[in-house]
Amino acid sequence: MGKRKVGALEKVDADLPNLQHKIRRDPLSYQDDFSNQWNQYRSLIDVYLQSPSTSDDASIVSLRELIDFVSHVADCYPRVASGFADDLKNLLASHHADLESELRDKVVGSLVLIRKKEIIDSATLLTTLFPLLLTTASKSLRVLLFQKILSELRTANSKSTNHRLNRQVQTLLYDLLASDPTSPKGIWAVKLTRELWKRQIWSDTKAVEIMKEAALSQNEKVVCGGVRFFLGGDKEREEAAEESSDEEDTVDMAKLKHQAGISKKTKKKAADLKKAAATVKRKERKKKAPHPLNFSALHLLNDPQGFAEKLFFQHLYPQHPKVRLNLEQKLLVLQLVSRLVGLHKLTLIQLYSYFLKFLTPRQPSVTSFLASLAQATHNLVPPDALEPLVQKVANEFVSEAAAAEVASAGLNAIREICVRQPLAMNETLLQDLVMYRKSKDKGTMMAAKGLVSLYREVGAELLKKRDRGKEAALGLRSGALKERRFGESEEGGIEGLDLLEKFKEEERQRKRDEKGLPEDDDNDEALRIAEEEQEEVEGWKNWDAEDDDSDDSGGWINVESDGEDINISDSDDEKPPPAKKLRTSSSPTSKNGEANDEKKQPPATPDPTNASQRVAEVSKLATTRILTPADLAKLNELRTQASIQSHLPAARRKQLQLAAQAAASRHADDAITAETISGLAALSSKATREEKIAHARGLKPGEQREKHQSTTAMRKAKKEAEGKSTTNKEKARKKNFLMTLGKAKKKGKRSLVETRKVLRGHLERQKRGGKRGNKG
Repeated sequence: MGKRKVGALEKVDADLPNLQHKIRRDPLSYQDDFSNQWNQYRSLIDVYLQSPSTSDDASIVSLRELIDFVSHVADCYPRVASGFADDLKNLLASHHADLESELRDKVVGSLVLIRKKEIIDSATLLTTLFPLLLTTASKSLRVLLFQKILSELRTANSKSTNHRLNRQVQTLLYDLLASDPTSPKGIWAVKLTRELWKRQIWSDTKAVEIMKEAALSQNEKVVCGGVRFFLGGDKEREEAAEESSDEEDTVDMAKLKHQAGISKKTKKKAADLKKAAATVKRKERKKKAPHPLNFSALHLLNDPQGFAEKLFFQHLYPQHPKVRLNLEQKLLVLQLVSRLVGLHKLTLIQLYSYFLKFLTPRQPSVTSFLASLAQATHNLVPPDALEPLVQKVANEFVSEAAAAEVASAGLNAIREICVRQPLAMNETLLQDLVMYRKSKDKGTMMAAKGLVSLYREVGAELLKKRDRGKEAALGLRSGALKERRFGESEEGGIEGLDLLEKFKEEERQRKRDEKGLPEDDDNDEALRIAEEEQEEVEGWKNWDAEDDDSDDSGGWINVESDGEDINISDSDDEKPPPAKKLRTSSSPTSKNGEANDEKKQPPATPDPTNASQRVAEVSKLATTRILTPADLAKLNELRTQASIQSHLPAARRKQLQLAAQAAASRHADDAITAETISGLAALSSKATREEKIAHARGLKPGEQREKHQSTTAMRKAKKEAEGKSTTNKEKARKKNFLMTLGKAKKKGKRSLVETRKVLRGHLERQKRGGKRGNKG
């Protein structure tokens, strides 16, 4: 039997991709063909909806191909295919559990395709796919739906933030968690929010509220997902941003242009060059765009005190537990509560008594409990609540019978606690712990020395005289180091203003000495006021208000009041003192003990932290004058000079003091980890040689040091990365041996005359600067 001939129209009907291509080119000419395929699609889907289980394979394949065909050309015939989106939504909503897997995936893909063609909007697509994500039992379908939902949200927020769509989806996710706290379906709200936060699509308080609701849920998986978001979501976002920036940095336009200029011209290479140029332009726009304020999720909480209390009393210390968490999950919740208490300086006294039962060396993950305890400590925690904990850590961990790793971890934990609240330590315990600086174990010795260095700065009076050191002893004797009190905070101000004040005083005294004027005293106030006014006029001389960068001020406004100076005071009842009184109060009184202004001020109390002494310590330059542009420039110069001097060998002691202050004021966002508590004890005898070397070099676990290379190899690698060529000598070295064999044989058969000719030619080329004569 011979092969049947197929007519042209039958070929068009049988070849749907060919018909799709022709319709895209000329929709009007093929409208009848599309109508035929549409009628066939309608009949197939009606038959399938009547009995999905009895449909044969051929009809399912035909329906799948027709759905794919219509979805690609539906935008060309919007009136004919107006009900196509509703058919797909009904098919998924009613029969997603019975649909064949390929047909089901094709329906989902077609819905996404018609969304890209703007036949339906994003809200319609998301409200169709998200209920299926919660109800379907197919794992492959859940993965596909999650990817499509995430991709749609990314696309909708690619050019600009779609606030309306974001609010709709966020409300949907929040209601999912709030309506049924015991349901495991809330895990999809956690996954979706965390992924969008990681990609910086959602970075507002609404997303944080969703994860807050997840952390307070009654399902253990949802609780752990919400807690892990607050503990590591910001780090994931930073790593994702670094990866994206690294990928963009790999584009080298100079290399691509060089290759395009010397190699064969093809369409693919031209497209690659165009794509690279677009990437570079996008990168330049990102550089010029203002940096987004990506606040940490912990900072965007509306009520951190209430959130910490609910977490603690609902998951850690419940009277009637609604969710059963194992030890690992409880430790995660405890770490989050500790971060909240330490970061926002919250008051949760029951938290510290909760730690008591976990502070034993036999407790699993005890270093994590110690790190959480240190994280939950701040300067507003009552020392009475911390002293029992410090005492128990010292009794359980730090003893002669304890192992070296245990003693080191205990001392490190005590130090981290005391960095944040130095008043938690008493004199007897501190002097006992200081003795461990003579231990033979390096980790224990370093931990004890760190405790000594800390209290030399924050509480030298608790140490014995031989342990205080020279700087602390001199500070106690001169009164520079004062005893800390509970709740005391340091006063702020302009950095380096004391340097500017000292410089001005020295310059004023130098000018008086050059003019031969007498020593500056209290009786020559008029001359001193005139000098200061002259300095202020010179400071504003070379400054133009119109050239200033700030645009919030249109210039100076002169205010006059009949020849009298207008003084502005914070209180209407108090009359501000005249300028003379301010300067006489700052100038030293007579050596005989006379003080003219003491009669007008109330008697000072013996408390060193009273308000009068704090006001006296504030620089008079900040309270009596407006800094001119010349003053600000000099202030920056003095700051730079002071920072340079701080790196000189003579200022080594000052460096140690600054290092101790930096340790005391560690950024609250940086979490304390178990590795911080373990310290050098992590390098146990079981550690390999490579691990010890990596720890000594400051490398992270799993990170490898760059391979050692010679200078020539590094230069060669750099040239290859920049797309530059190699020298002729290097090319000859890599040349195939058989290709150089003839030249080598010929070189060996040269006569003396030929050798002389070659050498003379070489010398002549050197004189004229090579073959091209580039010399001179």
